[in-house]
Amino acid sequence: MRPQRPVTEEEKKSLQDLLKKTKTKADFQRVQCLWLRAEFAMSSEHVGTAIGYSPATVKKLWSEYFSKGEKALIGLGRGGRRRANLSTEAEKRLLADFFEKAERGRVLVVTEVKNAYEKAVGHPVPKSTVYRMLARYGWRKVAPRPRHPKFDPKKMEEFKKNSRNSEK
Repeated sequence: MRPQRPVTEEEKKSLQDLLKKTKTKADFQRVQCLWLRAEFAMSSEHVGTAIGYSPATVKKLWSEYFSKGEKALIGLGRGGRRRANLSTEAEKRLLADFFEKAERGRVLVVTEVKNAYEKAVGHPVPKSTVYRMLARYGWRKVAPRPRHPKFDPKKMEEFKKNSRNSEK
């Protein structure tokens, strides 16, 4: 096994200052990962156990820090739309026409939206993709019921017979 790269006193001081400046838990853990190595010469297994990372993740963080510096530790985002077919702006442009029609009282037909989406993307997509996109922009399926769920014809006739306005 190759010996670890030594951490200079300047880097130790910089890591201590960085620990105080972090604002999120994830940033703190990444900085702490290096600080534990620098301050206590802990192995990747021990650092991983202390922080809750796997030893492989710890080694990866160390490597990124030594190649990129402090920017490899602070402000790394999580999540995002990595497999998006269209950007959010393109989706808004695509849906603008459909939502305009819906505001005028027209029914939004998902099959039409799906066909337009597939034309914009250039390949077929599942209907669930279109439904998720519509949900992102606040659309929800609203369909009128044929009758109230508590509708009871017997109770209605009874009410008609016994109401004040009924002719006796």
